[in-house]
Amino acid sequence: MFEITPSARLRQSPYFDATVAAGVAGFSAYNRMLLPTHYGNPEGEYRRLINGVCQWDVAAQRQVQVTGPDAGTLVQILCPRDMSKCREGRGRYVALCDHDGTILNDPVVQKVDENRYWFSIADSDMLFWCRAIAAERGLAVTIDEPDVSPMAVQGPRAEDVIASVFGDWVRDLKLFWSRETDVDGIPLILARSGWSKQGGYELYLMDGAKGTALWDIVREAGKPWDIGPGAPNHTERIESGLLSWGGDTDDRTNPFEVRMERYVDLDVSDDVVGIQALRRIHAEGPARHQLGVILEGYDPLPPATRWHDILVDGRNVGDMTNRTWSPQLERNVGFALVSRSCSTDDGVEVALEGAPVTATITELPFC
Repeated sequence: MFEITPSARLRQSPYFDATVAAGVAGFSAYNRMLLPTHYGNPEGEYRRLINGVCQWDVAAQRQVQVTGPDAGTLVQILCPRDMSKCREGRGRYVALCDHDGTILNDPVVQKVDENRYWFSIADSDMLFWCRAIAAERGLAVTIDEPDVSPMAVQGPRAEDVIASVFGDWVRDLKLFWSRETDVDGIPLILARSGWSKQGGYELYLMDGAKGTALWDIVREAGKPWDIGPGAPNHTERIESGLLSWGGDTDDRTNPFEVRMERYVDLDVSDDVVGIQALRRIHAEGPARHQLGVILEGYDPLPPATRWHDILVDGRNVGDMTNRTWSPQLERNVGFALVSRSCSTDDGVEVALEGAPVTATITELPFC
């Protein structure tokens, strides 16, 4: 056993005490916060997500808030996707890129109101990037991290649980739609979103002092559907083909390499950061693409802690960026970020610890 040394660099979530009471057994560091990773029963938590409903502390999914008269202008400059038709209470999944077209983050951007947006970011510090671009362009905006902490309720019974708390209007929310509301005086924005293919909601708590109270309300409401604690699930997200920025990308990955081409609009203004590089990459064709890889053998392997070389005739053609045992396929599977010369049904080898393992390239998602 080991302990996590307390530090102001590693912040606790408003739901921290509630997760400890629920039996949290593992954390990861994410956006300089403690992100719960499991509660001691990874297989049971996976099954609950696939078949029922689970409750996640995802407060580490921080918000970068952009407000002011030029908020919409800055958001469009930062996003290589047409944001002009994004209405209040709507969100868009985007690839924030640098000037070379490399993905810096893949947030959902929520338009909270006419002059206020939230970037719901993955694990990289985008606050300073957004401030730098705003200053460079001389825009009248304020950029900060608000007191906003998401909780996710995910799984096929999530809609029933959330409807029991807020009412049946939640059933009409479409993906990435949101609405400002409250429960027992606790202010939040409710969005249909979340990092699972099973579907669900995220409750963006807007008062960090009420974290335990909100957690308990959802936990009690979910008891008829056997709700339990969980966390963003490594196995489910790989089976479902969900990208993990920073896990499945490196410092030269562009959106076209990782199946994000439908979230790039090449006809946006030349002012958009990275758009000219993205046009060039699109015209020339990306060097790599993301596919699935199925490893030979029926003995479960532990999750990968690093990328592994993928070989064809002893020659490196790319990397396996993650790995998990898939209960649905009963095989070890992962993502392959490989040369465009490598295609589905190709036989390859993956250089795991000890010796190469025979594998097959396939399409994503697996399930």
